[in-house]
Formats: sequence, C-alpha cells, structure tokens
Amino acid sequence: MADPKETPEEQETSTDNAEESNHDPHYEPIVSLPEQDVKTLEEDEEELFKMRAKLYRFASENDPPEWKERGTGDVKLLKHKEKGTIRLLMRRDRTLKICANHNIFPVMELKPNAGSDRAWVWNTLADFADEHPKPELLAIRFLNAENAQKFKVKFDECKEEVRKSQDGSGGNVDRANKVAEKLEALSVKDNKTKTPEEKKEEKAEEKK
Repeated sequence: MADPKETPEEQETSTDNAEESNHDPHYEPIVSLPEQDVKTLEEDEEELFKMRAKLYRFASENDPPEWKERGTGDVKLLKHKEKGTIRLLMRRDRTLKICANHNIFPVMELKPNAGSDRAWVWNTLADFADEHPKPELLAIRFLNAENAQKFKVKFDECKEEVRKSQDGSGGNVDRANKVAEKLEALSVKDNKTKTPEEKKEEKAEEKK
C-alpha cells in the first residue's frame, strides 16, 4: 500500500524498485542432461511386509562391546519374483541409505530382547548394508508390542516359505551345483597330473 505522504513520483519510483527486487530471472541451462531412472533393485521384488522401526547392531569390535543405533525407517520383507528368494531390507529415513540387507534363511530365529515386548534380536551370517557382506547381530524395535508381533509372524512365514523352496526345486538346484563343482574340480585336478606329452597328444586329437 502506497504511503499517503509520498508524492506520485515517489510512489512510482518505490513501485519500480519493488518490481526490481521481486524480479526472478530465469536462465536456460548451458548443458542439458537427460533424466535418469534410478534403480532401487526392488523393481523385481514383491513387497510382503513393511513397517516403521528402529534398528541396532551389536558392535563387538568396541571395548566394551555395545549396542549401537543403525537407523530408523521402514523395514521390508521382499520376495524376488523369479528366484523366489526373500530378503530383509531397511533404509534410513530421508537419506534412504541401507542399514540392513540380507536374505532370510530357515535357521534364523527371532529372539525376544530382554525386558522388552516390542523388540527382537537375531543373527545373520551375511548382511550387505555395507560394501562387504559380514555377520551381524541385529536388534529391531517397533512402536508397540502389536507391531513387533506382526513382524515376527511374517518373518516366520517367510522362513517357512524359503524352507519349502529349498526342499523342492531349490534344493535340487543346489545339489546339482555342488555336483558340477566337484566334477569341475576333478577335471582340473586330472588335467594337472598329466604330463606335457599327454597334453600335446590330447590337443592333437582334438584338432583331428
């Protein structure tokens, strides 16, 4: 609103100054970059469970060893649509940095955390949250006991599904892979025990 004490010329000048101060010039970028689709590696997976929680890891390397907070965010149970494997994935809020990432196996067992009905503790032999997989003792805490129980029920269901998959075709595939590895090892070993003359003769026979 114009100041009644200002002359028309002063009002016009003040208006021009206001327009200049509000001026927001737009410049086209010199280099145009194409939009990139960011892959989360979850595109080929089905979400079986999702709930907000807080994750901890047992820092055994510290002196004395202690529980350390690893992040707060959504913990998910994801099933691969083709492989049938199920993994636990958890990302931190805002940064979306992974704080837990490992496959679910039948041998895993959620144990109640001492003194709390809304937290669980479990071991994993290979967690991929960091650059290299490593064994971890993890603990997860939910908002209430009801949410913690929902997580355990779904976790146990996933363990059973993985067990059935391993007992079926998955187990056969694993056995076949082990047999193939043994045969390959034997063939390499046999090849090493042969003399140079025998190897030359074999190559000559192959050329024929």
